[in-house]
Amino acid sequence: MLTSIKTHSLTNKGQELGMMYFRVAIILFGAQLLMGLIAAIQFLAPGFLFEIFDFSVARMVHINALVVWMLYAMIGSTYLMLTDETGIEVVGIGLGKLAFWVLTAAVTVVVLVYIFIQIGSGTEATIWFINEGREYLEAPRWADIGIVVVVLIFYWNVFATYMKGERTGIMTVMIANLMALAGLYLAGMFFTDNISMDQFWWWWVIHLWVEATWEVFVGTLAAYALIKLIGAKREIVEMWLWIEVLMLFGSGILGLGHHYFWIGTPEYWWEIGALFSALEPVPLIAMFVHVLYDWGKEQGVAEGKGEGKSVIANGPAMAWIVTNAFGNFLGAGIWGFFHTLPQVNIYTHGTQFTAAHGHLSFFGAYATILIGMIYYGIQRAYSVERMKATFKSKMAIFLITFGVLGMAIALTIAGYEQVLVERAELGADWSAFFAAQNLPWYVQAQLWRAIMGVVTFVGFVYLVIDMLTIGKNAQEAEA
Repeated sequence: MLTSIKTHSLTNKGQELGMMYFRVAIILFGAQLLMGLIAAIQFLAPGFLFEIFDFSVARMVHINALVVWMLYAMIGSTYLMLTDETGIEVVGIGLGKLAFWVLTAAVTVVVLVYIFIQIGSGTEATIWFINEGREYLEAPRWADIGIVVVVLIFYWNVFATYMKGERTGIMTVMIANLMALAGLYLAGMFFTDNISMDQFWWWWVIHLWVEATWEVFVGTLAAYALIKLIGAKREIVEMWLWIEVLMLFGSGILGLGHHYFWIGTPEYWWEIGALFSALEPVPLIAMFVHVLYDWGKEQGVAEGKGEGKSVIANGPAMAWIVTNAFGNFLGAGIWGFFHTLPQVNIYTHGTQFTAAHGHLSFFGAYATILIGMIYYGIQRAYSVERMKATFKSKMAIFLITFGVLGMAIALTIAGYEQVLVERAELGADWSAFFAAQNLPWYVQAQLWRAIMGVVTFVGFVYLVIDMLTIGKNAQEAEA
């Protein structure tokens, strides 16, 4: 007997709104990769587009597009799952659509300002209208306020729907996490003349907003997706989700300490920060291992009884979500641990080790599962029972994963060269910094980073083509 996980079409305006967020997310994802390629070329050839499109601008758009496309995809994923989990229509859908268009218009204006208006004197007006000057949070103050308003509207929609409908464990965790998601961003809106204090609040956004609330967010999406794609037992995924909440909010706050020493706080934060940072990905990995182990056992029992194996409802989505489990462990866990360990970080801080960890962790922990959710949204949009992986979807996941892993390895080699030459041998002054950047190891590593960036972009092209065609092809195949 052949069994399969049932899926349904987009059933309401909330899920359609989720697909609108997904479309913008993919466009911003492409912009992020394009800006990264330009910046990688400028590392090798500093004169490339000099005074036309400078490295500082390309890097700024690259990093901020990364944060914003993931935020779009997270909001889209929540709207996609909200009706399924609560059993009712989304409350306040008109307000939700207004927030979408306001956010999209604001993002467009901010990107244009990033690209065209970055030269001039720094004044109080600059902070409000041009650039706040904080890495990852360069958005001007008016845009910061707009993001908070949009997230609060989004939170109200989710919270009101949750209170009116069924309250599953997954949605309970999501509701608590979204409150932190909206609240923690406010910490980055303080401005003080004391750079240590300013950096203190900035790290609360970068570490706790991204590395705690986003990790819990990913956990809720993984739990939902595993139920939908392979019929995972709800009690198993929700158990691990609660464990993840306990560990991530505890380890996330204490793990923040591995940044503190560098802004003048006591040395004991080194050890506390390093230990608890390493614990962050553990519950999510455990959830995947437990669910897949149980699922595999059930398939073995079914086969022994002469029954057919359960069909994975969405091949591409499942591939990306499984990649998330191990990518999270590799990028956020292993790459993060060996570079934030205090005895190592005194040499690696601020080198290309940081960039290697950043590339692999953002991809492994967040991009993978969000791409998987977009594939699931496509399946829902085309009302197909099953969506199989295609040649294009396989090429996309292979090239993007291979490209990002290649970039991380290349940047690790560059960081290793910096640690040996710039830090240990030459004493970490400005002359050492420039000397290290001209040595063969560093230059060759940056060349390979650029090559792997091209590989990643080719994979993205495959991804976009596949997303534009896979749903229709699956629909025709079923018809």
